[in-house]
Formats: sequence, structure tokens, C-alpha cells
Amino acid sequence: MPAMDSYDAVIIGGGHNGLTAAAYLARAGHSVLVLERLDHTGGAAVSTRPFAGVDARLSRYSYLVSLLPQKIVQDLGLRFAVAGRTVSSYTPTLRGGRATGLLVDSGSPARTRAAFAELTGSDSEFEAWQRFYGMTQRLAERVFPTLTEPLPTRAALRERVADEAAWQALFERPLGRAVEETFADDLVRGVVLTDALIGTFADAHDETLRQNRCFLYHVIGGGTGDWNVPVGGMGALTDALADAARTAGAEIVTGHEATAIATDGTRAEVTYGTADMEGAVAARHVLVGAAPHALAALLGEEPPAPKPEGAQLKVNMLLRRLPRLRDRDADPREAFSGTFHIAEGYRQLATAYEQAAAGELPGAPPSEIYCHSLTDPSILGPELVAQGYQTLTLFGLHTPARLFERDNDAVREELLKSTLAQLDACLDEPIADCLATDADGRPCIEAKSPLDLERDLGLPGGNIFHRELAFPYATEDTGRWGVETGHPNVLLCGAGAVRGGGVSGIPGHNAAMAVLGE
Repeated sequence: MPAMDSYDAVIIGGGHNGLTAAAYLARAGHSVLVLERLDHTGGAAVSTRPFAGVDARLSRYSYLVSLLPQKIVQDLGLRFAVAGRTVSSYTPTLRGGRATGLLVDSGSPARTRAAFAELTGSDSEFEAWQRFYGMTQRLAERVFPTLTEPLPTRAALRERVADEAAWQALFERPLGRAVEETFADDLVRGVVLTDALIGTFADAHDETLRQNRCFLYHVIGGGTGDWNVPVGGMGALTDALADAARTAGAEIVTGHEATAIATDGTRAEVTYGTADMEGAVAARHVLVGAAPHALAALLGEEPPAPKPEGAQLKVNMLLRRLPRLRDRDADPREAFSGTFHIAEGYRQLATAYEQAAAGELPGAPPSEIYCHSLTDPSILGPELVAQGYQTLTLFGLHTPARLFERDNDAVREELLKSTLAQLDACLDEPIADCLATDADGRPCIEAKSPLDLERDLGLPGGNIFHRELAFPYATEDTGRWGVETGHPNVLLCGAGAVRGGGVSGIPGHNAAMAVLGE
């Protein structure tokens, strides 16, 4: 139960962004209440033991960290760390009837050059790769620091980027044009494009540039674009944030679902319900970690746009051992320690999109995998580590929520089967032969569709970004921080804010700054 009937700030949602906002505001001396619908904090950034009787604590939903600014970690004194991945990616393929693959080793340019040359027959694709990602890194160094500042204007951000070719490639033209102009090899093109499609249902040449916005956030994280492994699992971050918020004086109550917000622009009242009762609290400010679509319902208003739609399949697995690869020259411990691309050639991605857009499941579902426990074995119990157990996290692309509406369970099962078949095509043994079993003898594998994410986490349509991502600059619809709504004292502090999406804490930071700036 809330301890008071009036607070400086009530925060709806105890995900990582809501907790970030709570910690900042409480440290500034504000009275803060966090209302969380579930029986635990963390939202999509949690660690869970999903398999009965098995001591494996997996990052169940979100699973890698790139966009979390070190500034937030330091400001809030978080005891949280990430571990880097030396291998960026491995992409298996067939060339001339022979199983081979492309290994991108971020720690060894010479080794990566040799891998490109062996796959493509020359150094030209590797040199194009170096130029392209040199451009994105320079852009990252200039754009990433702006994410925790007031929104720049479009012109100001363009001036800060100070690279017209990069601006045109990422902000003005469909990304597919830059990919096709820069790279010739279909597999290399696909590896580049995948960062534009994680959780985003789009074609490479989509004129709305939604693929560009997704790509941008994937390559600017930390000013480097590196994607790191959260030590201890994603729950280690949200546990640290919850501790920081409570230590600063914030009150966090779980099992309390906000059901309505009433505001006159100066004061607000938040109604909530529990399993046993209803209640209400007053607040000067209300910060909402839910999607804009959900916020409209809380305010009793029409939603600002059609319901968002997610487009991914999330699969968690526990293995007794890593599988052998068809490419005998590739070490599974290296291949799975970075991003392992499956059916993600450029033409394959285009075909999968076309099939899904036509209302069909992709014939060759694209996906990518990585093994958390290779970098961070702490998520496994000591006995599992000693026995060589490993985790696999798979993220499937181009599977919009609409495909699951006719029969979520049946379609999820069909898609999982075909997705694992694409993985098996890269392996020298079926992945099923490597799966561990739980205490009841069931295989340790679970899959989540967009509709499952909507049910479990309240994400409209299972959209992991809450709505379409936005470029990180001000428009006529944004306020100073990109968190403002039509009500002066109601702010977005979740992924649906401008500069939202991913595990970053940035919307929570920015919403807190908007309050403190007043």
C-alpha cells in the first residue's frame, strides 16, 4: 500500500526506465511512488529461471546492452557491469557447395579481413565494411552524447554530425540504398541490414525510414555501437536500479495496476487497483513508463495512432553442450559468443518480409542467436557450469503480430519449428539433441510471440519499442526533452518517448530532468 496519499511524482511502471526516473527524482529530494502492475519490478529487463528445477537465470526478454549511458550508471551509483564480446558476429553460409561462414572479430581486423577475403574472393568487401562502420562510429561519437541532453533541432543535429554523406545515408534515404551502393556480396549486405530490422517490420527500401531509425539506435550505443553482455543477466541492472531508487527514498509497490489518470495540468490523481481493493493517490507529476497507446487509455482519450505492432519471436534455450557446426573450420564457442546470423542474407530478408507482409509465415524465418553464458557463466549454477551447459538466446525477425491472431499457440509452434529447422541447416547435429531437460523431463526451450509479450508485459501488439522509433531530434510534436505529452504534468518515461527503445534508462533520465528543470 502507498504510505502517503500525495506525492511529488507518481511513476506508472517499474521497468528499468521508471526505476531510473524514480532514482533521479528521489535523489533530488522528491517524494516518489512507483506503481508496478506485476509482482516484481523490471518489466522486459528481467532475469528469470524459466525451466523447472534448473538453476539457470536467463535474460528472458531484453538480453544485450548498448544504449545505457555510463553517465546514468555513475550518477546513480549503480553496481552494474557489462562484458564485451570479442567476436561481433558469425554468419554461416554455403559457397560452392561447401559449408563456410563469415566471422567478424572486433578484436582482430587482420583476422576479419582474411574471413572476408575467403568468403568473397577479394579485400574489397572488407574495405567497404571498414569505411561504412568507420562512418557509423564517427556518427555515434557525435550523436550518442545528445541522448541525455535536451532535444537538438534537426538542423543542430545535422551540424553536429558534420558528415553529409552519413546524414544522407541514415537520416534522409532508405537504408537499402546505402547498403546496396556500399556492398556487393548478398551475405554481407544481409549482415549489415539486420541491425535495421530487430523488432522492426520493414523493408530495406521502406520510404518511411523506420528501418533507418532502428539501425541508427543499433549503431550509436555508447558512442561505439558495441553490444555488451549484462553481467549477472539483465535482472542485475533492474535490481541495481530498484536498490538505488529505494535507497534514495522512493517507494515501490508491486501488484498495483494503475487504471486511470485525471489531471488539470497542475495536479493529478492516479487510480490503481490490486487483487483486493482500489485506491487513488495525488501527485504533482505523473511519469508513465507504459506505451503512448496505453497512456491514452489511462487518460480516457483516443489513442494518438493505431495500435503498435511487434514483429519478433523470442526463444530461450538451455543446452547440455553447444552443437557442432557444418563449417568444421568454425569453433562453436567463437561462433555463438557473438551474434550468430541465420537465414539473414539480403535476399532472404527481403523474401521473408514480402511473405509476412502478404499474411504468410516466412518460409525461411530469419533469426539471430548468441550465447550469454560463454561471456558470463555467472547466470548458471556451479553444477551446470562444471557440466558444460550453455544458454542460447534467439531473436526472430519479420513475424508481425497479425500472423498470430488466428491461433497464437499453433502459429508460435509452427514458427518455432521452422526457425529451428533453419538453425539445424547450419549445424552438424540437430539442436534438439543438445537441449537440456527440466525437472519434469521437458526440453528446456521456450518461445514468446508478440501476442505473448502483450499479455505478459502489456506491450501493445508486442511492440518492444512501444511505438515507431523516432529520430533523436525535435519536431513540432516534441517538447524540450522528448517526454512531454498534451498535459504539462504528465510525462512519458518509457520506450515510447523520443529517444526511447532498448535498455537505456534514457527516457527515465530525460523525464526526471524535465521535472527537475521546472
